[in-house]
Amino acid sequence: MTGNEPDELMAAAVAVSRNARSPYSLIQVGAALRAADGTIVCGANVESASYGLTCCAERVALFSALSQGCSNFTELALVSSVSPQLSPCGACRQLLAEYAPGLTIRSANRDRPEAADSFVIEELLPNALTRLPAD
Repeated sequence: MTGNEPDELMAAAVAVSRNARSPYSLIQVGAALRAADGTIVCGANVESASYGLTCCAERVALFSALSQGCSNFTELALVSSVSPQLSPCGACRQLLAEYAPGLTIRSANRDRPEAADSFVIEELLPNALTRLPAD
């Protein structure tokens, strides 16, 4: 999927949220990540009875994009089936800070995508560890 309209990114996140596998939280989350070349890669949350194996929509989208050779990410649309809207968890913040510095994140309830909050990843995780310190 390619394109550059912000509404297209949010619409992609809304659509993929319906594919979430969330039998425990019952919260459906979708993420759409845009690379600088316009490529959009989506992900939905996938839960497990062994909670540590659960994977957030943001990480599913990021891992899919990286495994497809995408890089230089510019924007992430994040939607959920709950209000108020969610923001990325700590694990997602860490990975996004490492692999998508400067990323703009727009977060909304999927029924009101036009009312999104907007953040830059560095606002959500200041002073992130993005590389190992020198010995």
